[in-house]
Amino acid sequence: MTDPLLAPQTVRGACPHDCPDTCALLTTVEHGRATKVQGNPAHAPTDGVLCTKVSRYTERTYHPERLLQPLRRIGPKGSGQFEPVGWDEALDAIANRLKAIAARDPQAVQPYSYAGTMGHVQSESIAGRFFHKLGASLLDRTICASAGAEALTQTLGDKVGMKVEFFAESKLIVIWGSNSIGSNLHFWRIAQEAKRKGAKLVCIDPRRTETAEKCHEHIAIRPGTDAALALAVMHELIVHNWLDPDYIDRYTLGWDGLRARALQWTPERAADVCGVPAAQIRQLALDWGTTQPAAIRLNYGMQRVRGGGNAVRAVACLPALTGAWRHRAGGVLLSSSGHFPVRRAALQRPDLLGERRPRTINMATIGDDLLRPTSPEFGPKIEALIVYNSNPVAIAPDSGQVVRGFAREDLFTVVLEHFQTDTADYADFILPATTQLEHWDIHTSYGHTDVLLNRPAIAPVGQARTNTDIFRALAQRMGFDEPCFAEDDESLCRSAIGDEKDFEQLLAKGFVSLPLPDAPFAQGGFPTPSGRCEFFSQRLADQGLDGWPDHLPNYELATPGGRYPLAMISPPARNFLNSSFVNVKSLRDIEAEPVLEMHPQDALQRGIADGSVVKVFNDRGSYHCKARVNQRARPGVVNGLGIWWRKLGLNGTNVNELTSQHLTDLGRAPVFYDCLVEVAPDPEFRAAHAQDMHHA
Repeated sequence: MTDPLLAPQTVRGACPHDCPDTCALLTTVEHGRATKVQGNPAHAPTDGVLCTKVSRYTERTYHPERLLQPLRRIGPKGSGQFEPVGWDEALDAIANRLKAIAARDPQAVQPYSYAGTMGHVQSESIAGRFFHKLGASLLDRTICASAGAEALTQTLGDKVGMKVEFFAESKLIVIWGSNSIGSNLHFWRIAQEAKRKGAKLVCIDPRRTETAEKCHEHIAIRPGTDAALALAVMHELIVHNWLDPDYIDRYTLGWDGLRARALQWTPERAADVCGVPAAQIRQLALDWGTTQPAAIRLNYGMQRVRGGGNAVRAVACLPALTGAWRHRAGGVLLSSSGHFPVRRAALQRPDLLGERRPRTINMATIGDDLLRPTSPEFGPKIEALIVYNSNPVAIAPDSGQVVRGFAREDLFTVVLEHFQTDTADYADFILPATTQLEHWDIHTSYGHTDVLLNRPAIAPVGQARTNTDIFRALAQRMGFDEPCFAEDDESLCRSAIGDEKDFEQLLAKGFVSLPLPDAPFAQGGFPTPSGRCEFFSQRLADQGLDGWPDHLPNYELATPGGRYPLAMISPPARNFLNSSFVNVKSLRDIEAEPVLEMHPQDALQRGIADGSVVKVFNDRGSYHCKARVNQRARPGVVNGLGIWWRKLGLNGTNVNELTSQHLTDLGRAPVFYDCLVEVAPDPEFRAAHAQDMHHA
């Protein structure tokens, strides 16, 4: 008879990665080892399907290069030279160093984290408590989405929108700044269903993505011109009276001012700014103004420019103008995360700060901030950096400057990681963290409206520990004796949402849906101060900012004869997710090498052949990669697909060598897609050198 403990088991979980789909997982475990990860068919948004990346998640958990014990640096910063060390010795050394720094000024300690896991427990629960109790500097977590988030909040009241499943009933779907096939697969399946029923699909994106190829229309605008396009669409809606005056009158605020601004944006003016035919803009306006239900799937790429917040505000105004919100299959969706009642204060305990009000450091300017000396304006120089759930040396902008900061010999750096990333190479201590298959967590979503529970499927591999366990152990050594530091992970999962009935359902099914109306804003009821869709934001006006959305030109605008005539965007390579899957060999083999997509016209002018090594450069630095000459790039724009680990690139850099530390108009976010470069063939760059670097 088979021992039931040895029979294959299936454990319910959730995908932890920074993606709107937040899939429900089923992990098969045999003899204590995870053998397969698949989508849960019982969870409607997942529908049993996973992306290529996560379907290979066991490759990540059992990767031969997985960190399985704590490591201590023995070589120069950045050399990647470490020796094994015991947990107690590592934690004692870290705590002693933090105590010494905190005795002078706890603000000299800086946490740095983002969405390496989207789980509320393994991200900012015990970690948040630890840094609040310490009085460390706070972190402004802006690296991905804060411009768009602020724009939604100022317009719709929060990160809210239509339910993703109802796009299947839309007659017009505008996919704005999203390569859904690569980054929002489950939405794409819904869009395909609508298409089969006769819906028109329009893609707005500077790049001719896999998604753009499969839409009826592709509007290849210049990076950073989305607000101009949205305002020109409004112009046409007004001129042709394709409006819903009743919805505007009852459920919006500030129409007269928006109307006056939009009337300045003729299709011809916008065409000149956006670099697309005026006829294409007119057609988009006709489609939007005369089709019901119509919906916009917006994504975060378009807000990574100087005017990104204003652009999202302008686009978010469009559904209210035509009354699209009256239909459950109408409106806009950028993020649904504001719908979730997450008890962040209960998890992170900001009350542990007491009366202290530490400074806040923006994660997008870490390159400059690590190099700032102590001053009355800045405060103490950063003496210690604790990095978890992030790889800033690869993902932060202006990475040459980031590396200079991380290379400081007097900077004490601790990195919690699965692998020896670019950032881990600069650590004084690397602490091995668990993967999603090895810990408890609770997940909300920014692409659907279900809460998911992740149960541990296997015991931690090697000596890996959960983020929560690591911060508990550090808290104990720091003498933090509040009971909240002893709270276990299952209890933290319960307190994240705070409804016992819901948690019992999570334990039984693995997910629970939020009780939301199908058409949440059919009769207004926006979570803004006025309860209306706010075309005009008094809160922005009170900050001295423009209360209405407008087009703000990029910081870096190409000029005829300029030194850097090409705009560069850096969208994700299809088989990577930020920098998370770059070291999974099967996925890296598909991507092959870092590439720059160039339009044939731009390549010809520079004598660049498809497949040749090129140097991409500006005043901030240079980056070598392979040229891919094709129609995915529009003239005047190059696409540097990211984000490769620097040490796996051709010359030890990646595309962020070229991006700047400028910030967006709203939300203090980075401007990755507001970047000018030049590209040149590099015949001196020998293949042998590239091969050496690849294996370094």
